[in-house]
Amino acid sequence: MVKFADESKIRVSSGKGGNGCIAFRREKYVPMGGPSGGDGGRGGDLIFEIRRNMRTLVHLRHKRVYKAKNGGGGEGSQRFGKKGDDCIIPLPPGCVIKDPDTGKTILDFGDAEEGRFVFLKGGNGGWGNCHFKTSTNQAPKTALPGQEGETREIIVELNIIADIGLVGFPNAGKSSLLDYFTNARPKIAPYPFTTKIPNLGVLRVDEERDVIIADIPGILEGASEGIGLGIRFLKHIARSAGLAFLIDLSDDNYLRAYDVLCKELESYSKELAQKKRIIIATKLDLPDTKERFTELKNAIPDQEILGISLYNEWGLEEVKKAFIRLADEMQKTKPRKESLDPYSQNKNFMTAELDDVSYEEKNDDEHFGATVSLSRKRKPKK
Repeated sequence: MVKFADESKIRVSSGKGGNGCIAFRREKYVPMGGPSGGDGGRGGDLIFEIRRNMRTLVHLRHKRVYKAKNGGGGEGSQRFGKKGDDCIIPLPPGCVIKDPDTGKTILDFGDAEEGRFVFLKGGNGGWGNCHFKTSTNQAPKTALPGQEGETREIIVELNIIADIGLVGFPNAGKSSLLDYFTNARPKIAPYPFTTKIPNLGVLRVDEERDVIIADIPGILEGASEGIGLGIRFLKHIARSAGLAFLIDLSDDNYLRAYDVLCKELESYSKELAQKKRIIIATKLDLPDTKERFTELKNAIPDQEILGISLYNEWGLEEVKKAFIRLADEMQKTKPRKESLDPYSQNKNFMTAELDDVSYEEKNDDEHFGATVSLSRKRKPKK
């Protein structure tokens, strides 16, 4: 079976802050130079970057651990340490970040097609000894270590974003329809279960507009109970603007097919079952199908039903117009999303300030330094 990379469990970490420096001015004519240890550099951030040209999570299967670089240590003359390099993980549009223990969604990128998001912020750099000079201690031998970064295990889940999702039983003509309208080249054969993974195609409307069509494996009766392949991939059409139900008129159970598909979708998600839809009756070139097409329209009078023949190319222009109309209608009613703000949207970063730090100084003349014991309190999440 062909595997489609739509989920991956990874461990991510931000960088540790660099240690503060213990140093003193040693110029020839400055006998009382005082402390000059600089602060450590901030650790690198763990960043997700949405890239519109990506389609799967296959790159996450080859590497499961991602860590940003640690910050550099402070130096004398109050020089700050170097900031650690960020770790940037590219993701396709439509990804969701989940907690592997609870299954709850931590972060949903929605329909953002590009942008960066700081998921874990690097630890702050430790203070150099120049911060600890007081009226009673002119030569402090104290510095603070850098703040630890954060580490989390997460599940990255991909939900394909499409304008139109094709739904139907195996061999109903979904892949052939996708092949006709788009530049996608799905596998097509005269037997069921040809499609084993989701396929995406782009229907070019004009220079500024595209309609993305998603074809998923065929759905069987009982799919909500685990039968067949299609139910696993229904999440990929959950964000589509509308659905196209393909009914095979050459199947003797064509009248029952629509009810079965509706039932399976509702068992999976009521929200998905309530999406706008059109019904496409396929294989209109075969014997007795024209009468069946009339019976189907009479049986479902409240739905838009279009008849097509991919063999003779009948009715395809009407289907194209219906796809464009459905996508345009949903685009107008779609709520506007705010752009990704790297820092304001993720406020659960570890932070430490002077009041959260306790330290003690111990004499250690060997390296004119100090051994520092540090305890930091993590601020409660708001």
